[in-house]
Amino acid sequence: MSQENVEFVRALQPPPGADIAELFRDDLSWAALSASLSSALAPDVECAGRGFPGLDDTVFAGLDGLRSAWLEWLAPWVSYRTEVEQTIDLGDKVVILVRDFARKSDSTPEVMLTSAAVWTVRDGKVARIEFCADRDTALKAVGLED
Repeated sequence: MSQENVEFVRALQPPPGADIAELFRDDLSWAALSASLSSALAPDVECAGRGFPGLDDTVFAGLDGLRSAWLEWLAPWVSYRTEVEQTIDLGDKVVILVRDFARKSDSTPEVMLTSAAVWTVRDGKVARIEFCADRDTALKAVGLED
């Protein structure tokens, strides 16, 4: 079942090159994204941030909470895209190591960030997503060392 969870979570990641800022900010894009995610997420899915200024210790609930969490994080960025580098199979948890690329304005250079997320799958649905500002935080959260 755990390899199934890895494939399931991996399929929920945005396609390479997709501008996540646009997906979450634009109401039509969000409507399409939320429709595609609604069957994959538990109705009471929780989203939390670790190590992100302004998001630590905040838990967002449901699809609207997922959008709120992303909008909060995306506030300073005009564009934001992510590339999955590695997945780690931990049974009901899947760790995704990513490389993010963001730009604060059209005239500023793109910056690169490395981060991670811990996805918890229960009963075939995503029950929790913990977005981690750095990989060490994510690995420690699941009992792994870098």
